[in-house]
Amino acid sequence: MTRRFVVTGTDTDIGKSVFAAGLVRLLGGVYWKPVQAGVDGGTDSTRVAALAALPPERVLPEGYRLNTPCSPHAAAAIDGVTIDPDRLDPPATDRPLIIEGAGGALVPLTPTLLYADLFARWHEPMIVVATTALGTINHSLLTIEALRHRGVPIHGIAFIGDDVPESERIICAIGKVKHLGRLPRLDPLTSDTLAVAFAAAFHTEDFA
Repeated sequence: MTRRFVVTGTDTDIGKSVFAAGLVRLLGGVYWKPVQAGVDGGTDSTRVAALAALPPERVLPEGYRLNTPCSPHAAAAIDGVTIDPDRLDPPATDRPLIIEGAGGALVPLTPTLLYADLFARWHEPMIVVATTALGTINHSLLTIEALRHRGVPIHGIAFIGDDVPESERIICAIGKVKHLGRLPRLDPLTSDTLAVAFAAAFHTEDFA
């Protein structure tokens, strides 16, 4: 079986898709977003494809593509769609598979199913993406605790933002998670600048 990683965040809009794009390119992998909520202005799949310079065959179609940019359970209700978890099992691939969740680990997919519950069902190694901004210690440790409570294996944590060594250290120490690296905010953010920065911040052997 090829290697799989599931990427979740401690909040929305912290750079989770940017990290996923960097990782899928570093590993020469395939990207999959199980549920996309909101399609105006592009999707996470199209953004990752552009940032990772992926050919179309290495971006798998979403299990569900919903129109409204909100929590998947609410977007599905607005669209008149019922999300069936059995349609969200990770697909088989011949390359490393990078799966990206939506928002944080406790975002509801249905009124009775959280993303963290789906992650527990998959039991694939999880990478938590966290910002280094103020508040990250609480958000990161709550995410780690929620995943561990469900028996989700945590591969490590990746940070995005400015260098804040003490926040990064205490999260890893209390949460007992591996520090995988830190990606700075990139301006401009392009496929080329991401590839260079990601290769400098992370090591392929940590994802072997």
